Amino acid sequence: MLCSPGQREVLAAAAKLDEGIASLAGHAGRSVAIGASQTVAAHLLPGWLLELRRAQLAAGRSPSETALRTANSTEIVAAVRAGELDLGFIESPDVPAGLGCAVVGRDRMVCAVAPDHAWAERDSVSLGEVAAVPLVTREVGSGTRAAFETAVRQLESGSASPAHALTPALVLATEAAVRSAVAEGVAPAVLSELTVRDDVRLGRIVALPFAPDPLERPFTAVWRGSARDLAGPRRELVALASHRR
Repeated sequence: MLCSPGQREVLAAAAKLDEGIASLAGHAGRSVAIGASQTVAAHLLPGWLLELRRAQLAAGRSPSETALRTANSTEIVAAVRAGELDLGFIESPDVPAGLGCAVVGRDRMVCAVAPDHAWAERDSVSLGEVAAVPLVTREVGSGTRAAFETAVRQLESGSASPAHALTPALVLATEAAVRSAVAEGVAPAVLSELTVRDDVRLGRIVALPFAPDPLERPFTAVWRGSARDLAGPRRELVALASHRR
């Protein structure tokens, strides 16, 4: 997909300002270390990086070299704070203090169940009923898990009949493992609709939206410093990701 005129204008404006900043800072040509939590890394970041490369080539510039890392949201934030990453993309609803942040998109969550699950024939599920059953979940620190648990806490704070304590049926380290456990009938899971599309298409999983209100979470770019410290290919990448939102 080629960049639109608006995208090229965004990149051109950022490049004119940032070329001088990068040269003064001695970072021109340096590989950019980028980290992303699993949903962004698997389903969004490859497309963003491809668009960035095309835009840079179209502007007559050499494509930026990137070093990529995938981890959960908590680990990405820690790596950015430690200077191990120049830019991170997280899926947690909590904004980390002391870092520059920009929301670049939003993600809708679904309840994933096996085709023979009792809920599989339904059109939707409520947050309260899903919170009341043991689920297959990611580990603590995962943005996917944090988004669901934050929503449940908010629901319970205004409810006279809170859901049962969130006790997982099984905790796994990757979303691929969670999807496999769901498909095998271990228990439902709350996942990004981006991650279950292929399984739904193949009939391995049924994805149920939340009703009456959808369950959403932000995708957030994080970096050290403030907005003025976001420069060079990092700013170009954040601009492209935000433009596609």
